[in-house]
Amino acid sequence: MKIISVLKPRSVTQIPEPPLARFLFADTRIAWLWLLVRLYVGYEWLTAGLEKLTGYNFAFGAGFGQRISSPWVFSGHDGVALQGFVKGALALSSGPHPAVQGWYAAFLQHVVLPNAGLFAYMVTFGEVLVGLGLIFGALTGIAAFFGVFMNLNFMLAGAVSINPILGTLGLLLMLAWRIAGYYGLDSLLLPLLGTPWTGSLLSRLRAQRTEPLEAGAGGR
Repeated sequence: MKIISVLKPRSVTQIPEPPLARFLFADTRIAWLWLLVRLYVGYEWLTAGLEKLTGYNFAFGAGFGQRISSPWVFSGHDGVALQGFVKGALALSSGPHPAVQGWYAAFLQHVVLPNAGLFAYMVTFGEVLVGLGLIFGALTGIAAFFGVFMNLNFMLAGAVSINPILGTLGLLLMLAWRIAGYYGLDSLLLPLLGTPWTGSLLSRLRAQRTEPLEAGAGGR
């Protein structure tokens, strides 16, 4: 019984957030740092998505504007490029120390491969939307979440590349969601939309408008 009382205390104890964590993830004075992180991660996602969408290189550099591959979508052979990626991942799922785990290889073979066209659209537009969301600071935390989700899937498929870096930065953006879009559209969106635990600014404004009417009705 004593163990149960320790594991399930009668009173709730909240451990305060360390000052450094509050400063990094909730203080608008450091929002400029997350702006830089946002722009970099968003740029990487947007250029990757546009490359899949058009087949042209949108990354700044010597190859900017050059055609480097076939589009993943709207090309008459949607899903072919993704099929090649999946088959390469499946080749890494064998051997004593496979780079791709068996359960994920089964998902690729039985779910992704038969629906490669659909997943090609999901990946392409997912990358474009994540990139735009981060660059413009619109619902930054949600955009970063889906970016990290794609990073995780790419790494599970054996593609390391820049995914660990983008995934780590995306996790930090998720932690800093309150201020990561402060220099962006979130400065307008977050107060309007609010959160499930605070409510939105619109709901509070409606409540303020109805309070005088209710008070007047009570006075009569």
